[in-house]
Amino acid sequence: MNLTKTETLMAAATRTAGPVSAAADSVVDAVVVGAGFGGLYTLYRLRQLGFSVRAFERGQDVGGVWYWNRYPGARCDVESMQYSFSFDEALQQEWRWGERFAPQPEILAYARHVADRFDLRRHIAFGAGVTALHYEDASALWHVQTDAGEQLKARFCIMATGCLSTARMPAIAGLDSFAGKSYHTGHWPHEGVDFAGQRVGVIGTGSSGIQAIPMLAQQAKELVVFQRTPNFSIPARNVPMDDAYERSWKDNYAALRQRARDDTTSGTVYEKSTCKAHEVDPASRQREYERRWGTGGVNFMHSFNDLMLDAKSNITAADFVRDQIRATVRTPEVAALLTPKDHPIGSKRICVDTDYFATYNRDNVTLVDVRQDAIECITPTGVQTKSTHYALDSIVFATGYDAMTGSLLKIDIRGRAGEPLSQAWEAGPRSYLGLMVAGFPNLFTVTGPGSPSVLANMIFAIEQHVDWIAECLRVLREKGAHSIEAQSEAQDQWVAHVNEVASRTLFPQANSWYVGANIPGKPRVFMPYAGGVVPYRRKCEEVAANGYEGFQLGSLNTTTHE
Repeated sequence: MNLTKTETLMAAATRTAGPVSAAADSVVDAVVVGAGFGGLYTLYRLRQLGFSVRAFERGQDVGGVWYWNRYPGARCDVESMQYSFSFDEALQQEWRWGERFAPQPEILAYARHVADRFDLRRHIAFGAGVTALHYEDASALWHVQTDAGEQLKARFCIMATGCLSTARMPAIAGLDSFAGKSYHTGHWPHEGVDFAGQRVGVIGTGSSGIQAIPMLAQQAKELVVFQRTPNFSIPARNVPMDDAYERSWKDNYAALRQRARDDTTSGTVYEKSTCKAHEVDPASRQREYERRWGTGGVNFMHSFNDLMLDAKSNITAADFVRDQIRATVRTPEVAALLTPKDHPIGSKRICVDTDYFATYNRDNVTLVDVRQDAIECITPTGVQTKSTHYALDSIVFATGYDAMTGSLLKIDIRGRAGEPLSQAWEAGPRSYLGLMVAGFPNLFTVTGPGSPSVLANMIFAIEQHVDWIAECLRVLREKGAHSIEAQSEAQDQWVAHVNEVASRTLFPQANSWYVGANIPGKPRVFMPYAGGVVPYRRKCEEVAANGYEGFQLGSLNTTTHE
């Protein structure tokens, strides 16, 4: 698609609707927004419990982020044996992953298999994005409107909109003027793109750029990479799935999944160290980093148990990776540009790559440091920096997402007394447990801000959230309650706790999308919960066991504080 079409698509996705008509007659127990992994599992659980449910998905198929992100090299950074559902043993045993780290086509095929295996498609309206959700106090119902013209009412709304599903285009002058082809990694053409013989520019070197650049360099005649911020990246060491390794998981899935629930930080089983980086001598520390580097993947960040807590320990890991970059990239000046110096390793999303740094040794690859030579504009024939014009046939924008809040705020969500969610979150997102927002009854967010979310194995986090939501709805039905809402005081206490926990780590030291730093004007708030999935899950279980402590339960005529 060309740039104008891309911008048109993104503008359509962010438009707001007018007031929702109350004339819609169709009423369901629950509406699910999104048909990625969160939406699919929500459908499965609620249907299991006998709730009437409708799901709406703006794409033409299931898969969520894996439906849209089809750029060359797109791949999960969690090992495929763990980036999968655990709720059905037969599903775990029957599905065969082809690689250690699954590529996008395989993950999309898995999502389609789940939808078909559990007969979920008949509950989903595809090509239908929800544009407005308005709460009516008198009836305790949400009025739902889609861009396909459908209106209905629902007792509950479950937002499975994804944390990385609203692509961000940079505000560069002349975007519409480019005469060549433009693409965003988050809206990649489904038919693929052939860059053979082309001069291609890539803007952005976050995770999607780091995955795409080596693949694009193999196709393009010339590749120009425009980098603002260098990022730390660990080699994936990806390989075809080993039969013995697969069997070791499938024979022990129950125990390993339980270990993920009880003894991990992210819901992913890694080889965790029991000592701090400075508790071993320098030679032993170097050997451990070399071993982890050779194994590959983000397990590197578990080389020692204090890398995200102690700045001095973190420096030892960061210096090791910097040395690897210098050893890989043959031109010292290019290696220096690729070496991160302004943030602790891991404080931005740690990237996983295949031959990323080595790609800059290719004769057809040029690196442009836009901090020193800023992009002034896009021209009809390429990119103009302060000093140079780069003639290009195609431009790839690997400029990321409006993470965690973008897909929620692009919908016209209005709670009690018509308060917009955008107003409630004007100073940054506030929620109780990342599950509900005060003033917005019966509206649940799957892996929302204030939960481990993007710091966790997303499918693990999704299962935990959806299970909690499904059980909550079952209890409400049993009690005859029509609504549940986060109490403001509980929400304030949780937000303060999330901030306090983050302040004990090195995460806030980076201008990352974790704090919204990639979106101009977005409030700087550390959005995910950095305390780990185990204490978070225990807190959620404790809240439910105590009668949904911190929530307000109500019927149409009375309200009870549990």
